[in-house]
Amino acid sequence: MDGIALMVDEHKNIKRMLKVIRKVCFGIMNGKEVEYEDFEDIIDFVRNYADKHHHGKEEKFLFNRMVDEIGGAAEKLVKYGMLVEHDFGRLYMRDLEEAINKLKNGDSEAKLDVIANAVGYTNLLNRHIDKEDNVAYSFAKRELSEETLNEINKECFEFEEETNKEGIQNKYAKILEALEKKYN
Repeated sequence: MDGIALMVDEHKNIKRMLKVIRKVCFGIMNGKEVEYEDFEDIIDFVRNYADKHHHGKEEKFLFNRMVDEIGGAAEKLVKYGMLVEHDFGRLYMRDLEEAINKLKNGDSEAKLDVIANAVGYTNLLNRHIDKEDNVAYSFAKRELSEETLNEINKECFEFEEETNKEGIQNKYAKILEALEKKYN
């Protein structure tokens, strides 16, 4: 298994969800009701597939090795770019969840915060994914030793095997497909 190729494939799923999020927000902007269960699924997908599952692999297996083995430019790219953007994404999700709760409790103005945080997240993640796919990953493949890349591949394979037993990939594929079907 090529761990970095797997991460690129996961980006495709995440980008599919980003399109769904924009469509949900566009509907709300045009007068549709906020469907709280859909937002619960979106937040679950983002937190547990995009962040815990996908970003977890990047943070545990790839980025630390880039910093340790390559140094300098990799450290700046990872610590002041990729990891900061991961944290911003988590902030958008926290603020989105807070806005959803305010809206549920009758604060109609929170609808603005729902849209703002959801769309802000999609804009951040689309740019972030492009940077990873076109800069960070190619830099890692070019600069990391073959031994290190093989270790990353092995760790990604083991991680995927374990999470597959737990049904993680299947669960989030179903959530994504259901939301795409509903909002296409």
